Amino acid sequence: MNLSIVIPLLNEEESLTELHDWIVSVMQKNHFSYEVIFIDDGSTDRSWSIIEHLSAQNANVKAIRFLKNFGKSQALHAGFAQAQGDVVITMDADLQDNPEEIPELYRMITSDHFDLVSGWKKKRYDSVVSKNLPSKLFNWAARRTSGVELNDFNCGLKAYNKEVVKNIEVSGEMHRYIPVLAKNAGFGKIGEKVVKHQARKYGETKFGMDRFINGFLDLITIWFLSRFGKRPMHLFGALGSVMFVIGFLSAGYIGFVKLYRLYNDLPYDLVTNNPWFFIALTTMIIGTQLFLAGFLGEIILRTKNNEERYKISKTVNLN
Repeated sequence: MNLSIVIPLLNEEESLTELHDWIVSVMQKNHFSYEVIFIDDGSTDRSWSIIEHLSAQNANVKAIRFLKNFGKSQALHAGFAQAQGDVVITMDADLQDNPEEIPELYRMITSDHFDLVSGWKKKRYDSVVSKNLPSKLFNWAARRTSGVELNDFNCGLKAYNKEVVKNIEVSGEMHRYIPVLAKNAGFGKIGEKVVKHQARKYGETKFGMDRFINGFLDLITIWFLSRFGKRPMHLFGALGSVMFVIGFLSAGYIGFVKLYRLYNDLPYDLVTNNPWFFIALTTMIIGTQLFLAGFLGEIILRTKNNEERYKISKTVNLN
């Protein structure tokens, strides 16, 4: 099979039929063998019934329905697990991603041998204040932190070699950072393609300003996981050691001053009246806590189980 097209969605009943027909037209025109995998992330409108109707008409349409809204990352994880195509395309269901871009994305994976190609919505039709400016700031921070030189981490239109989606774990809200996850997994050939951005035709965006706040927090998380995810003691142990050194030096200074004054028969205050006593005590306590955090991180890393991140209520055309 040439292509798996993975489409997460939430309450997109107006756009699904049009999107399906558009994708089918592109697939037929380019003679692709394909599957379209819709992941209904807990929609409360008629999205699922429309998907069932489309699957009855087209056996290439497959679908997964979550019991409730678990998030885009979990939807992509479920779709990636089911994808059978040599190349996997992800796109949003709101008609803002253009299916006409798929053939060139496919060519870049198969002929140019990219591991991943990310779309770049260079010209956007979103609000400048609520989406464009925050997105530019977010992308700048993501580039500086991750080392992945992409202009648009948030673009839902991406193409992957099948091996990439089968070897990365997309969890939490990490769908924004799939290129970073791919790089950390050893897939280093990551490209970018300018893609046409469509103005939203139906409904309203499901994302607000809070997604950028969460995005920056996730960026810190993925930076930490990429640097210390497999060796948390290296970070916490180093910080704990620094705290202990400060504490011991402070305690040594207090002891030296007291002995010096005793030896020279000079007056001295109680140790607890010296501010360095509290510096020494505090830094030693913090150092101990950091060491314990490192040990706990190592224990959790070695004993963790794969937890169930989402629950599926129904599937269509899937074994």
